[in-house]
Amino acid sequence: MPLVNTRDMFAGAYKGGYAIGAFNVNNMEIVQGIVQAATKERAPLILQVSAGARKYAKPIYLRKLVEAAVEDSGLPIALHLDHGADFEICKSCIDGGFTSVMIDGSHHSFEDNIAVTRQVVEYAHDRGITVEGELGRLAGVEDDVNVSDDNAMYTDPDQVEEFVNRTGVDSLAIAIGTSHGAFKFKGEPRLRFDILEEVSRRLPGFPIVLHGASSVVPEYVDIINRYGGKMDGAQGVPEDMLRKAASMAVCKINIDSDLRLAVTAALRRHLAEHPDQFDPRSYLAPARDLVAELVEHKITKVLGCNGKA
Repeated sequence: MPLVNTRDMFAGAYKGGYAIGAFNVNNMEIVQGIVQAATKERAPLILQVSAGARKYAKPIYLRKLVEAAVEDSGLPIALHLDHGADFEICKSCIDGGFTSVMIDGSHHSFEDNIAVTRQVVEYAHDRGITVEGELGRLAGVEDDVNVSDDNAMYTDPDQVEEFVNRTGVDSLAIAIGTSHGAFKFKGEPRLRFDILEEVSRRLPGFPIVLHGASSVVPEYVDIINRYGGKMDGAQGVPEDMLRKAASMAVCKINIDSDLRLAVTAALRRHLAEHPDQFDPRSYLAPARDLVAELVEHKITKVLGCNGKA
């Protein structure tokens, strides 16, 4: 089975009231852990690559890892560009074998966002590639995305129909209160489900995307802090809120910070408990195992996409 785009995935997710996990990948062990869990649960996958991942590992290495995952698992897997900053980056990834791209024009004016998104859509659709756009801006810091609370903004439901109709995007990322990074909320977590409901009313059957949707698993934060880390106050999106979103119009939920936390927690614990070990395989293997455990939990308890491959 070759890499796939997200069109059929999202059609099934919308109809079935579940979401597809879009997991950020940076190296072999993270890819293996994610795919191990998805294979066990027979879940479709979106493996996505951020600007930071492209700088760290180079797109060709990540693409070959994802292609190996398809061959190894037989799962439907989309290789997605996360937060493409401009047309040139999206074009490069499309030409380089990605099957889905996100063009993030949210930092532009509404008209300029439409223009750059439409440009990407026209290039992508001619080549069978799906495109995700974004309206609204999430706060937080993650790789090249850095938006202060003052510059964040909720998605305006009055704009979504015009944006989708004029751009031709296949899915839309909206801002309803999630944020990037591991410190998502200063007080009680709250998502604007009223905005999601209104957007889905205006765009019936259209797939919606949630960015910044890691739960910042408290267990992993505790392990990191216990073994020398400093992550006091880290807080993510409660899983019951994500499951509610997945049962509505949200067809793609992005998960990155939780993967980073799983890897870091496993590494810190293993190296603290085995200070004599220096073989990278000895500490990367438990990191891979904890990623697999995390992803299996997300698939079965949050996303609801188990058995949907």
